[in-house]
Amino acid sequence: MKKSEVNKKLVLLDVHAIMHRAYHALPDFATSKGEPTGALYGLVTMLTKIIDELNPDYIGACYDLPKPTYRHEAYKDYKAGRAKTDGDLVDQIIRSRDVFKAFNIPMYEKEGFEADDMLGTIVEIMKKNKEVDIIIASGDMDTLQLVSGTKVRVYTLKKGIKDTIIYDEKAVEERFGFGPLLLPDYKGLRGDPSDNIIGISGIGEKTATDLICNFGTIENIYKVLKKDKNKLKEAGTKDRIIELLENGEEEAKFSKMLATIRRDAPITFELPKETWKENFDFNKTDELFTALEFRNLSSRLRKTMGSEMKLFVDEEEGANTEVDTNSILFKEVALALWVLDSNITTPKIEDIFNHTHAKSLAEAKKLLLADIEKKNLKKIYEEMELPLIPVVDSMQMWGIKIDKKYLESLSKKYHIELDILKKEIIEMAGTDFNVSSPKQLGEVLFEKMGLKVKNQKKTAGGAFSTKESELEKMKDLHPIIGKILEYREFDKLLGTYIDTIPKLLDEKDRLHTTLLQAGTTTGRMASQNPNIQNIPMRSELGKNIRRAFIAEKGFKIVSFDYSQIELRIAAFLSQDEKLLEIFRSGTDVHKAVASQVFKVSEKDVTKEMRNKAKTINFGILFGMGVTALQTNLKCTRPEAQQFLNDYFATFTGLAQYLDRVKSEAGRNAYTTTYFGRRRYFEGLKSKIPYIVAMAERMAINAPIQGTEADIIKLAMVNIYKWIKKEGLENDVRMLLQVHDELVFEIKEDLVEKVVPKIKESMERVEIPEDKDKIVAVAEAEAGENWLEMEVV
Repeated sequence: MKKSEVNKKLVLLDVHAIMHRAYHALPDFATSKGEPTGALYGLVTMLTKIIDELNPDYIGACYDLPKPTYRHEAYKDYKAGRAKTDGDLVDQIIRSRDVFKAFNIPMYEKEGFEADDMLGTIVEIMKKNKEVDIIIASGDMDTLQLVSGTKVRVYTLKKGIKDTIIYDEKAVEERFGFGPLLLPDYKGLRGDPSDNIIGISGIGEKTATDLICNFGTIENIYKVLKKDKNKLKEAGTKDRIIELLENGEEEAKFSKMLATIRRDAPITFELPKETWKENFDFNKTDELFTALEFRNLSSRLRKTMGSEMKLFVDEEEGANTEVDTNSILFKEVALALWVLDSNITTPKIEDIFNHTHAKSLAEAKKLLLADIEKKNLKKIYEEMELPLIPVVDSMQMWGIKIDKKYLESLSKKYHIELDILKKEIIEMAGTDFNVSSPKQLGEVLFEKMGLKVKNQKKTAGGAFSTKESELEKMKDLHPIIGKILEYREFDKLLGTYIDTIPKLLDEKDRLHTTLLQAGTTTGRMASQNPNIQNIPMRSELGKNIRRAFIAEKGFKIVSFDYSQIELRIAAFLSQDEKLLEIFRSGTDVHKAVASQVFKVSEKDVTKEMRNKAKTINFGILFGMGVTALQTNLKCTRPEAQQFLNDYFATFTGLAQYLDRVKSEAGRNAYTTTYFGRRRYFEGLKSKIPYIVAMAERMAINAPIQGTEADIIKLAMVNIYKWIKKEGLENDVRMLLQVHDELVFEIKEDLVEKVVPKIKESMERVEIPEDKDKIVAVAEAEAGENWLEMEVV
C-alpha cells in the first residue's frame, strides 16, 4: 500500500469560503420560520461529500472573525473592494457553529488573523507528523500556497458546490507553471483584485508567470534586476516591464506580504486522541437538521457513514421488526404527522422519529394521535385521510392505459420541431451555442445581443436570469425570445412526459404514477413518476399528451371536474352575498363580477372587462397585490390600484374575510380550512420582509385551496364506498386525481347509469348546516381518451 493510503487524514475546513460559495450557488432557502438556510445547506452538503469521498479521521473548522486583521492594520484598503457581506449570510455563518458542534468538529479562530492563517499554522504544526496527511477544503484558491507534495493537498470547488477538484503539488505546477510556494510572489507581481492587493500596475498574469518561471521569488527577481538587468532582457522581459519593476519594488514586496498566509498564528493545535466519528451522536445532527428543516440530510448522512436509520415496531410477542414503509401502520403514522404539520410532506421514517423522539412506530403513533385529539384534527384524520388510504392504493393498482404508439409518433414529430427551433435560434443569435444551457443562453442574449429589460432579476451568482418568467418580460424585444420559449416547451414535454412515460409502463401498457396522499402543504394530493398534475393544458402542445391516456377496450375515460370550485368556496367561506347570488343564479361568474365592478349591465360587459375580472377573481384568491395585478393586466399602477379598490368596495364581504384570515394567521401562525385542516406559516414571524410577504400571500389562499382539497378527498371516499357497495370495483375504476378533476375508467354500458351517481357524490359533499349556501357543480365528460371527450 502507498504511504498515503495508510496515513490518517486531517481535513481542515475554510468555513467562510465554503459558505460564501454555497450562498451564491444555491437558492434562498429558508425554514418555515423564516430562518435563511441556503449557505448552511451547502455547508452540510459539502461536509457530507467530504466524509463520503475523503473519509477523514480528523476534521477541523477554521473561521474568519469580523474584526480587522493585521493585514488591515498594515493596509487599510485591504479587501476594500469587496461588497459588505449580506446579513443573511452573516446569520448563517454564526449559525454554522451549531453545525460543527453537532458534528463533533473543533473550531479554530484568532482575532487579528484570517481563517487562512489558521490553516497555515495547523499545516506548519502538523508537517513533521509523518503519519497524518492534510487536506484543506476551501472555495478559495489562495490556500493552494499551502500545498506540499501529496502530504498537504487542497480540495476545492470548481463550480457550484458539487464539482470539486484536488490539488497536490504536481497539479498546482501544471496549472500555474510553478510550485505552491511561489504563489504569494505571483500575487505580489500581478496583484489580486478580489482582495484589493495592488501588485505592480501593468503586470498581468502572463508576465508575472514568465518572471517567476525564469527567476523564482520576488526577492530573487530584484536581486537579478539590481545586479544585471540584461539577464531579464535575455529572458525576454521588455524594457517597459523592467521599468515597472524598478518603480514598483515596494508595492510588489508589500503585496507579497499581504498575500502570504501566516504559519505562526498564536493558536494551540493538538491532534485529538480520538477520531471525530468516535464520539459522534446522530441525535445531535438529527435535532439540528429538524430545526433547519433539512429533511433528507439525516438519511443521507447516515448512509454516508454506514449507519442507516431504522425505526422499529413493538410486536405483541415483544420482538422488534424493522418497519415496512408499505405497511398500513406506517401509512397511518405518516399521515398523522402530516395532518399535524403539513409542511412535512410525504413523511419519511426519520421525520416521524425526529418529530416524536419515539423508540418505535407504535409509540410514535400513540404520541401523534394524542396531539391530533388535542388540536381538534380528528375529523380530518379519521373521516378523510384514513379512509382515503385504500382509495389511493386502488388507484395506483389500476394505473391508466397509455397509447404507446401514439407517444412514439408524437416524440418523432416534436423532436423534428425541436431541431428546427434550435437551428432558427442559433441563426437568429448569429453564433453556435447550447440552447439548453442557461449560462450560454444568458451570454448570447445579454452580452452578445444586448437584450435587457428594466428590473430584470439576477441569479444568485449575479448573472441575469433566463428563467421563463424573466424571458416573458423580454418577448417584445426580439423574435428570438418567443422561439426560445417555444423550444423550452417542446424540450420539457419530451423530457418529462413523451419520452419518459413509455419507459414506465407495465406489460399491459398501463402507467402506475405514484400518488402522494400527503404530497403538498395545502392538503391536495400530488403525483410523481411522472407528475401528472403538471401536464400543461393551456397550449395545444401540452394538450396533445392527454390523447395518449386511453380507455381499455369496452371502457370509456370519464372525467369529472369541479367548476370554478375555489371561487365558489371563497363565496361560501366569506358569505359575501353578492358573490353567493352570482353562483346561485348560475350566470357566468367573470361576466357578472365585471358587471358589478365596472357598473354596467351584463350585456354591456366587453371581452376585455371579463378578462380583467377573471384575472382579479383568481388573483385575489392567491393574495395578488397591486404590483402583480399591474403586471398581469398590463396596465399602470394607479389603474391596478383603482381596480382593486372598486373590486373590494363591491365585494365587501370577501374583503373583510381576507383581512380576517390574514390577521388570524398572523396571530396563530396557522390557518384552518372549513373542515379544520391546519396549515402552519411560521414565516409570518420572520424578520425578513420578503419571507413575511410570501407567507401572507400563501396564508390568504390556504383556507380556500385547503377546503377544496378536503371536499374532493371526501368525495373520493364516498364514491369509493359506493363503488364497493354496488360491487362495481372492476367496472368503475377511479384512476387519477388532478387538482379539481377526478378521472375514471368506466364500462361503456354503465356510463349513463354511473355518471349521475358520481356527479351527485361530488356536488353533495356534506357541509352540514350550510349545505344550501354553496352550489358545487361537477361537470362530466367521456371519451376514448383524456383529450377528445364530450359532455355527458
